[in-house]
Amino acid sequence: MGVTIKDVANLAKVAPSTVSRVIANSSRISEKTKQRVRLAMKELGYHPNIIARSLANQSTQAIGVVMPSSADKVFQNPFFPEVIRGISIGAHEKKHAIYMSTGETEEEIFQEVVQMVQGRRVDGIVLLYSKVDDMILPYLQEHDVRCVVIGKPFKEGETVSFVDNDNFRAGREAAEYLIKLGHERIAFVGGDLDLVVTIDRLTGYDKAIRAAGLQYRDEYVIHQEFLREGGKEAVRKLMSLEKRPTALVVADDLMALGVLNTLDEMGISVPGDISIVSFNNLLIAELARPALTSININIFELGYQAVRCLIDQFESPYKVVEQIKVPYQMIERQSCKRLNEELAETSV
Repeated sequence: MGVTIKDVANLAKVAPSTVSRVIANSSRISEKTKQRVRLAMKELGYHPNIIARSLANQSTQAIGVVMPSSADKVFQNPFFPEVIRGISIGAHEKKHAIYMSTGETEEEIFQEVVQMVQGRRVDGIVLLYSKVDDMILPYLQEHDVRCVVIGKPFKEGETVSFVDNDNFRAGREAAEYLIKLGHERIAFVGGDLDLVVTIDRLTGYDKAIRAAGLQYRDEYVIHQEFLREGGKEAVRKLMSLEKRPTALVVADDLMALGVLNTLDEMGISVPGDISIVSFNNLLIAELARPALTSININIFELGYQAVRCLIDQFESPYKVVEQIKVPYQMIERQSCKRLNEELAETSV
């Protein structure tokens, strides 16, 4: 016969209910008692039956993670493995598994979420994005599914828990940094305008440009996918203009890598001819040549805080809506320099 909770309780000299609470990592049990029970479990070789526990308390011990698009496209950008790493660590600490969405199209992803919910495969869901036009978040709210959004919800922000950076402020500070270096022709390369993060960073950029009394040029604002190819397409358009920009705010490091590669092919020097500030501070920003000045949005922390916030909802069903702001920092490297007056006059 296998080892039971009663065997563990007898060895640890506690009640069986105490062993159950230790397995659930209840805050009602002292750390001293938890250590004693865990030592007894280890000595006896006892492993809790997670499936039985889940059936007993109607919990799946699983968290759904919904991606913004197909896995093939998502995992081309290192942002997503890093944010999922944060989610994984947070889930592991609370003994929850992760169930990731699949699907090639928005409709397929939506149907996968419906199956998660109706099949009771997960206890709650983390959305890895916030869109202007989104089917999934309204569906989750309608069916009273616990969820946390990574990004600021476009609507119903007061009723949905979310984890985000202050992307408006970060976009403004990126542009202000270049303005202080003497740049006046500053372009913005952003992602899809259906993403709230793009809107917030663009709005911040817009605010900085207008506050400095600079001319806002529609042709200096380009939107592409958050991929290397997107950066390449954007910079080709910008460099074909009669008045080329002397600096770029690029909303993603992977896009910025595409920008760097294309500028190098065109014989345009960074930062000699053009300066770049990017976002996310991925490893590629540090390894790029030149290394990219990038805004570190603490991607791991976004994922970690999102899953902790979600699990708090499981443990405290009446917990109020949380709006968690993760701090960011600009990491200065070699992709920016003060604008040479002669360059400003001759750059076309």
